Amino acid sequence: METPIRLLELLIDGVSRGLVFALLGVGITVVFGLGGVLNLALGVFSVIAVIVAMELFGLTGSLIVAIPAALLAVGLLGLGVDRSLLSLVYRSEGEERILLGIFTTIGLATFLDGLLFITYPSSYSLSAGLSSMTLGGVQIRGSSLAVIAISVVAFLALYYFFSRTYLGGATRTVLQDETGAILCGISPRRMRTLVFLLSTVVAGLAGILYSFTFEVTVATAFELTIYAIIVSIVGGVTSIVGAVVAGLLLGIVVTFTSAFIGAYVSEIVLFMVAIAVLIARPEQIK
Repeated sequence: METPIRLLELLIDGVSRGLVFALLGVGITVVFGLGGVLNLALGVFSVIAVIVAMELFGLTGSLIVAIPAALLAVGLLGLGVDRSLLSLVYRSEGEERILLGIFTTIGLATFLDGLLFITYPSSYSLSAGLSSMTLGGVQIRGSSLAVIAISVVAFLALYYFFSRTYLGGATRTVLQDETGAILCGISPRRMRTLVFLLSTVVAGLAGILYSFTFEVTVATAFELTIYAIIVSIVGGVTSIVGAVVAGLLLGIVVTFTSAFIGAYVSEIVLFMVAIAVLIARPEQIK
């Protein structure tokens, strides 16, 4: 029988994993909510951020330098993708845009995966120096503490951006009433570019935080994309708050399921939750 201390340790690890899930879900949600594009290449941006951070960490020896630089690199890549491939997608409307976006991002993911498999076949982790600590008899992994602290700062920054800044208000206006936004002088296309860039940076951060605890390979990109989609579905697809709450809950569920039953079963549980939500609330994906 598990002790209360062990359960608390699992809860902390679950919150840590859940916050990573939440970041991934937000990365999917903001782009789909504002532009109607389901970015199935999201996990690739996460893996690219990890690889760039590892390369820069090897050169500088400092995660404080490597992580922001990696996020900047991923953001620039996202900007390039938005101004090229997604420009074609945004010319369409409705279901046609969704389908075109799916095929475009799948093609992008396949292309980038192929390049990465050739050049970076190894596994990568940024957990160096994140040692465990004990508080009141509770052993807490350094990686979990780092993930929680950085994630909380990231979500506070996102909250401030969307609720307190002009650009954040403009993106919410486009989401709620695109015609009204145009009449107010707001460019929906520019807002979509901004949000896609933001989503790639958020995905990159999620990948880096994920690598604090788990080994990351190129194949991990697909896994992270699936996590992002499931969290977004459970959270309501267009709701950022819903994605955060869903990510936290699913992270805790997966952690406890993995500890008591097994990692393989925990993956099945994720899909079961998503399917149950779709059956109960099919309007989630409309």
